Amino acid sequence: MQPLNMAEVKKILESLEGDKKKQAEDFIKKFLKITPEKAEQLKKELKELDLLKLKEEHIAKIIDIMPEDSSDLNKIFVDTSLDEDETNKILEVVKKYK
Repeated sequence: MQPLNMAEVKKILESLEGDKKKQAEDFIKKFLKITPEKAEQLKKELKELDLLKLKEEHIAKIIDIMPEDSSDLNKIFVDTSLDEDETNKILEVVKKYK
């Protein structure tokens, strides 16, 4: 099992057909904040930060939410607390893709 962000789900849906595909695409469009291509680049950059506390599920939620400040980011990390340096590194990478 691997966590996926909504941009990755949109990419997977492109291979499907029918009414269910249309319903899922419409739902995702309401919440998607970044293109699949940019999401892939953002995911790569977040992984390159090489932060031990930053797990796949966190990266997926960061891409979905695109946090603007530390309070938004802390909502994702409910089981772990980030220090100020880690928070700033993540937010700097996210700002490039807004």
